[in-house]
Amino acid sequence: MIVSTTPTLEGSPIQEYLGVVTGETIVGANILKDFLATVRDIVGGRSAAYERALHDAREQAIREMAERAHDMGADAVVGMDLDYEVLGASNGMLMVTCSGTAVKL
Repeated sequence: MIVSTTPTLEGSPIQEYLGVVTGETIVGANILKDFLATVRDIVGGRSAAYERALHDAREQAIREMAERAHDMGADAVVGMDLDYEVLGASNGMLMVTCSGTAVKL
């Protein structure tokens, strides 16, 4: 499945627009990750635990969107957009959503 942020795919004309597809995932940050991130904030550097969680959440949302497009008979998703939000009383959850247009090439 081709997934692109562009509205067209060079060399692959779009034959049919099948509709909007989405993918969503919400992940919670656990206490150990929060503690390690706090330590990183104090001593400096990047938080590998949060970076992995963000990467995994993004990949899961894109995979879910691509599966929905596949179920519609699409060959590709164009115009994909990613959004990130923090949720919960203490901002302890991360929501990643993506959307795009399922197309037949």
